[in-house]
Amino acid sequence: MHNVVVGTTGVTASDVLAVARAGARVELSEEALAALAAAREVVDALAAKPEPVYGVSTGFGALATRHISPELRASLQRNIVRSHAAGMGPRVEREVVRALMFLRLKTVCSGHTGVRPEVARTMADVLNAGITPVVHEYGSLGCSGDLAPLSHCALTLMGEGDAEGPDGTVRPAGELLAEHGIAPVELREKEGLALLNGTDGMLGMLVMALADLGTLYKSADITAALTMEALLGTDRVLAPELHAIRPHPGQAASAANMLAVLRGSGLTGHHQDDAPRVQDAYSVRCAPQVAGAGRDTMAHAALVAERELAAAVDNPVVLPDGRVESNGNFHGAPVAYVLDFLAVAVADLGSIAERRTDRLLDKNRSHGLPPFLADDAGVDSGLMIAQYTQAALVGELKRLAVPASADSIPSSAMQEDHVSMGWSAARKLRTAVDNLARVIAVELYAATRAIQLREGLTPAPASRAVIDAVRAAGVQGPGPDRYLSPDLAAADAFVRAGHLVTAAETVTGPLR
Repeated sequence: MHNVVVGTTGVTASDVLAVARAGARVELSEEALAALAAAREVVDALAAKPEPVYGVSTGFGALATRHISPELRASLQRNIVRSHAAGMGPRVEREVVRALMFLRLKTVCSGHTGVRPEVARTMADVLNAGITPVVHEYGSLGCSGDLAPLSHCALTLMGEGDAEGPDGTVRPAGELLAEHGIAPVELREKEGLALLNGTDGMLGMLVMALADLGTLYKSADITAALTMEALLGTDRVLAPELHAIRPHPGQAASAANMLAVLRGSGLTGHHQDDAPRVQDAYSVRCAPQVAGAGRDTMAHAALVAERELAAAVDNPVVLPDGRVESNGNFHGAPVAYVLDFLAVAVADLGSIAERRTDRLLDKNRSHGLPPFLADDAGVDSGLMIAQYTQAALVGELKRLAVPASADSIPSSAMQEDHVSMGWSAARKLRTAVDNLARVIAVELYAATRAIQLREGLTPAPASRAVIDAVRAAGVQGPGPDRYLSPDLAAADAFVRAGHLVTAAETVTGPLR
């Protein structure tokens, strides 16, 4: 386990994953501590002046017209956290909350927020202690930051509300802080606001979705190749020269992956045998074009994430020349758009995988495979209902592809009259990614069974490696009907853990 050092210039996606998922320890660089102290001096100087400064000596949002006297400012900062910790619904996953806290710390350490160094140290201490604030599903409109989720995190820093300890038990936050020797913070001017104004939740979920999709897109290339084999399709459509004349990089990568998996296959290229055909169906022949477009969408989303990871998202901000200026950088539109874009790509990848599965099960289109890949069709139903389950998942993926960012509900007495809904976009993308893994697992289950039913024909070495690995993982092969849910769950776990990619790569080498 390595330590992640937070400086003034942002963090990387790998830093987020290390802290959120692997529990890496967080350290603050000397540069960050110096920047925090310098920015705080600016805020303290402004707080001492009689002129009102938004976020320092005024109310917030639609209440920004009131000038707050010095003796009430600590209450102001505490109250904004307490009042904004208004989330409802189920708890958000631990990894999301850790990403949320870490990314807020990233912005705090930029030196543009005016937060004191001791507040940043406390944030790092809470992460390192394995204390996870209880954050709820609903409460963010994705503008002025992920307000309610971040407020629940700030509440823990104050020793209030509930949090989950490292043992997984939810307890009062004050008790957990005390057990780990962490003093609750007493917020001063600007600090409560600075802890709430960020796109950190939606950004953290974007980073994690991209990591998961990197594995799932390779997995989809592998299952598409297995289905092509099982259907006795032709791999000639995967030739590099064909994809070079339409130079989308994702398309070329997907085609190269499929070709690598199929190298040495004795099943591909049987178009003119007993059931002649001119071309394979679109779901088989166009697999690289669809998966490739999704890969290019991921590349664009990764670029947006990289920019946001380097950003200081707060309002107001402390500038290098000492000015404190209001801005709109907390608006989540840049992140929300790509979250929605990814959900569209995920839905389409799931849709084409389901069409290939259906083709494997239909005796009129499977080129000699038994109906539903059943052992004794009529007595056995085979994988008929596995495809129903897959179709239900794809239907859900299509509903999840409806963009959240096209919606906007005005709030704060029309001061915040246009919002991004980026948090909602991120939440539905997480569900979509989860369901995509299941869809790919069903295609894997069907394709491996179908290849084994092609007696007398030799699959590619990579396909053989996948079949052997998935069988060793508890996913059973052809045979009479049995209780299918355990097999499908094992296939899902196999895909989700990256074992499908690993099995193929033992033969192909690293896939793209």
